[in-house]
Amino acid sequence: MTKTKKQNKLPACAVLLAGGRGTRFWPRSRVRTPKQLLNITGGETMLRETVKRLVPAFSERNCWVVTNTEQASAVRRELPRVPAAHVLAEPVGRNTAAAIALAAIHLAHAHGDALMAVLSSDSHITDVHTYRRLLRVALQHASAPGHLVVLGVPPTRPETGYGYIERGEPLAGAENIFAVHRFTEKPALDVAREYLASGKYFWNAGMFFWRVSTFLDLLHRFLPATHAALTTLAKTIGTRRYPAALKKIYPQLENISVDYAIVEPASKTSAPNSGAPIAVSVIPADVGWSDIGSWDAVYQMLAQPGANFSAGPTFTEDAAGNFFWCPKKFVAALGVHDMVLVETDDALLLCPRTRSQDVAKIVKWLEQQKRNSLL
Repeated sequence: MTKTKKQNKLPACAVLLAGGRGTRFWPRSRVRTPKQLLNITGGETMLRETVKRLVPAFSERNCWVVTNTEQASAVRRELPRVPAAHVLAEPVGRNTAAAIALAAIHLAHAHGDALMAVLSSDSHITDVHTYRRLLRVALQHASAPGHLVVLGVPPTRPETGYGYIERGEPLAGAENIFAVHRFTEKPALDVAREYLASGKYFWNAGMFFWRVSTFLDLLHRFLPATHAALTTLAKTIGTRRYPAALKKIYPQLENISVDYAIVEPASKTSAPNSGAPIAVSVIPADVGWSDIGSWDAVYQMLAQPGANFSAGPTFTEDAAGNFFWCPKKFVAALGVHDMVLVETDDALLLCPRTRSQDVAKIVKWLEQQKRNSLL
């Protein structure tokens, strides 16, 4: 599937996954204005902030975004320096393995081979300087064929909502890089406490690095049907046949995450077609990472513990720990604690901060009721 292309240095390309809806950020997050296209933390949109912190480790012309057809136009407007052709629109969602594979065949078409960093478009990084340095280290380590690198976030609490990476032995001749012993599922609370206490585990934040050729070889081995379908699609890139081929072929791809389909199996096997070991390694990344997965997470980022946060003018009395996003209206709060209040032109959300993870249930109900105007 890849072209043969001689070059001393492979181009470094960032692939941003931006197809999610961010249902836990309803009512601000909608189908056409998802979490990554919102200024959730009060500054620029999360997508634009993501691209800004990648420069200069990556050129904006070497950034690619995988999104969906509903959001593609908005993504292109948000990132005017990213070539429009680098915004790839999935006709249907098929999870991260398919999304990354779609980007990989486009990178193979454009460059023959390239270094590929797979990153989320809607997470937050506090220590940008350290993050950029680790990006370069990860890319350098992933430049060898058969090498897969993941950034592991040191856990700060016994989190049950993330997968974990258990580190093995340090790699010889590499500073602060460890072999991956295993990937684990989202643990129960008592297990998460054990992971935290051991010091051997990292959160899997979904930040992966490899050569395009390495990824496509592994795709051929572990998801052969997807590889075969995308080989057919790759032949149409740059032609008039591509849109119709994408619409026909993409729904046939397996619906599975890249963690389950590629990364975890690769850590337990040998490289395809060669018998050489695949090197799956983890680099500790203490960079102030947060996936900002709920309104409560936004509160914890923006407010001092116990304080109220408001995006507009507010009067409070006997009120603490509240998050108010009503920038167009004055909010008066009396005797309320640890609440979330989010207003849009057509909806109002009110819930305890401790229930902010359940906001996605509202979206599910709206879908069942076919209240499309609120989606």
